[in-house]
Amino acid sequence: MLAEAARAPEREICGLLFGTSGEHVAAAHSCANVAADPSRAFEIDPLALIAAHKAQRGGGPNLIGWYHSHPNGRPEPSPCDRDAANEVGKLWLIIAQGNVRAWRATGAGTLLEIPLELVD
Repeated sequence: MLAEAARAPEREICGLLFGTSGEHVAAAHSCANVAADPSRAFEIDPLALIAAHKAQRGGGPNLIGWYHSHPNGRPEPSPCDRDAANEVGKLWLIIAQGNVRAWRATGAGTLLEIPLELVD
């Protein structure tokens, strides 16, 4: 994710997070950012999101959240991120300035920072 963000410093990158629990990310899959202005916002390609939900219903990996970058900001939720945080329990990883921070949606547009530990 850090390398992907570094390769696209002028736009927000985004993708889906898959795992076995709400806090253990087993895989991250990059997705197209289809936002009207990808330099200021992200919108995960709806086809990728639908495919992930269908795969999960069919016994595939659990979709536990998403990631995106803030090319000109900080690795913390923007007002737009908070407005979009409507799925309780979903994990949000935000990348900025060479850092990644993790947040969990807790309802009513609230994102609570959680510890992030990288393991091999």
